[in-house]
Amino acid sequence: MSAEGAASPRLFDCRDAFTGALEAVAEQDARIVIVVNDSVGSSKLSSFRKRWPERTINVGIAEQNMVGVSSGLANGGKIPFVSAASCFLTGRALEQIKVDVAYSNANVKLVGQSPGVGYGELGPTHHSIEDFAWLRVLPNLAIVSPADPWETAEAVKAAALRDGPVFLRVSRFGVPQLPRRADAAFAIGKAETLREGADVAIIANGVMVARALAAADALGEKGVAARVVNMASIAPLDVEAIRAAADLGAIVTVEEHSTRGGLGGAVAEFIAGYRPCPVRIVGFPEFMPTGGIEFLFEAYGLTAVGIARAADEAIALRRKP
Repeated sequence: MSAEGAASPRLFDCRDAFTGALEAVAEQDARIVIVVNDSVGSSKLSSFRKRWPERTINVGIAEQNMVGVSSGLANGGKIPFVSAASCFLTGRALEQIKVDVAYSNANVKLVGQSPGVGYGELGPTHHSIEDFAWLRVLPNLAIVSPADPWETAEAVKAAALRDGPVFLRVSRFGVPQLPRRADAAFAIGKAETLREGADVAIIANGVMVARALAAADALGEKGVAARVVNMASIAPLDVEAIRAAADLGAIVTVEEHSTRGGLGGAVAEFIAGYRPCPVRIVGFPEFMPTGGIEFLFEAYGLTAVGIARAADEAIALRRKP
């Protein structure tokens, strides 16, 4: 038995889905190039470099240059995928992302690898729990946090086809393949309802979606029907899905991110102007200490148990006169 469910499912590294999909689209479109900061290995792009060395640009550990070069490549008609650790890509190169990419509406695809607390034991300098907040305020920039291998691959394909900048968050933390209908389709800016429920809505993204489903299972055993919404896109935001969640009267958001400025903040901002209801934001409230990923998730309630507890709290607040 696992802590998150009745059985331990097979877990996948979404970086494998990222590189597989990227090579597939690169075979069809010679404009696609990769730009890295000595991150070929950690991004799992060795196969891409071997196949297309002339389409691989390694600028060294120089993230600001990396983004600036990518903007120039985009202006020259290329489609650059910029792949680096999310903490360094978004933190060190934020001005270049703002001016060279978002403001200029450059056709650059930013890939934040190992986001959240993916580097665990390397501590707060390597944690990337602010990236949504930093990037969400920038116009033109689509922000996507896939939940599993299928969605990661589909997001890569969608990013390659989208005319404009995209930030794609790719986790290294193992996740299961989520259950979906055979006709499931991915679209940037469109949420995915994975489970229906009328008592509370759990809105999650990234590695937290599987845990949100496990929390819904636990709530179901107590007679609470939880709707689970995979909100992969932080921007553009599917406000219709949030509107429908607000109509239930209680919402929980879950993300591997700070409790300020990310998915929870985006949902709360919309709710405040539509139909205020209790919203519990599950995430990291402060700088994270050094520690393993599972330790950090457990310590801050990013587990099925913690998410279910937050749902109970939101429902209790809704029921108060």
